Amino acid sequence: MRAVLISGGLAMVFALLGTPLFIRFLVKKQYGQFIRQDGPTAHFTKRGTPTMGGVVIIGATLLGWGGAQLVTGTVPSASALLVLFLMTGLGVVGFLDDFIKISRQRSLGLKARWKIVGQGVVGVVFAVAALQFPNETFRTPASTRISFIRDTNLDLAFAGTALGVLLFVIWANFLITAWSNAVNLTDGLDGLATGASLIVFGAYVLVGVWQFNQSCQYLASVGPRCYETRDPLALAVVAAAITGACFGFLWWNASPAKIFMGDTGSLALGGALAGLSIVSRTEILAAIIGGLFVLVVLSDIIQIGFFKMTGKRVFKMAPLHHHFELSGWGEVTIVIRFWIIAGLFVALGVGIFYAEWVAG
Repeated sequence: MRAVLISGGLAMVFALLGTPLFIRFLVKKQYGQFIRQDGPTAHFTKRGTPTMGGVVIIGATLLGWGGAQLVTGTVPSASALLVLFLMTGLGVVGFLDDFIKISRQRSLGLKARWKIVGQGVVGVVFAVAALQFPNETFRTPASTRISFIRDTNLDLAFAGTALGVLLFVIWANFLITAWSNAVNLTDGLDGLATGASLIVFGAYVLVGVWQFNQSCQYLASVGPRCYETRDPLALAVVAAAITGACFGFLWWNASPAKIFMGDTGSLALGGALAGLSIVSRTEILAAIIGGLFVLVVLSDIIQIGFFKMTGKRVFKMAPLHHHFELSGWGEVTIVIRFWIIAGLFVALGVGIFYAEWVAG
């Protein structure tokens, strides 16, 4: 349990102290955000604000997690390494996207097909590897069963091992793409995605600790509602590191932001959330815990779909936070209220998680 506290504390310190150093570096290189012309006019003043702050979030997470492993003498688990690989890999894709935007001074970075290819390569490697590395109790980081709070009876390997692996890879990549794009869409106001992310990953610290305390592998007397997660405590340590990194980064990212996380950070955080949901066997529950991100994505889908069908718009602008901006809400007001919504979704998700165990 010490590792959870150490990981989160170190990551927060690294992000808090490392962000201003990174800001100075970016300012010196003149790596500033390019603002799209069709966005809210209030955003034009943000042009030139340093971006790619996700580098700090990823770096602080890795340093915080690594420091906790060294201090506690813990051997890194396969599950933790896979989530960190997914986070870092998608962060690299986002970094390339951000760098192209900055270097070419345009709002579009990587071409869509190359972005999808990059996400796909990282996602496939993660998915295939997640079905490997059985531990001494023959549990792998992920399973081919679709999970809610734990694995359900819906097994993707129903038609055979090879096909099951293929279906799982497709399912995992759907989740990875969905979550990375969801966080990316939410990252539109100062501190919005960062604050929502730290609340969500904080919830996964609780989930990991609870699963560890009720693990089928470690309980002397295994009950009917124990959890099959391979490395629950290791996942709590990773989630704590990400939470701490977001805390430290938010100090500088809160309105008025001194730095933006960019696609580097949003894709990385979305990937980490997808990875945690898969290896903790909470894939559907994650849609409740991360409900704010789901709402933002739905607003975009509704806007596009309704416009294609009728030629009219449901919202003044999508994603949802921009609709409220154009409705006259202040940026800080929107961010705080969206944080509250994120917290309510997290409370609901964690409540369902706990209630399922009590009812079982």
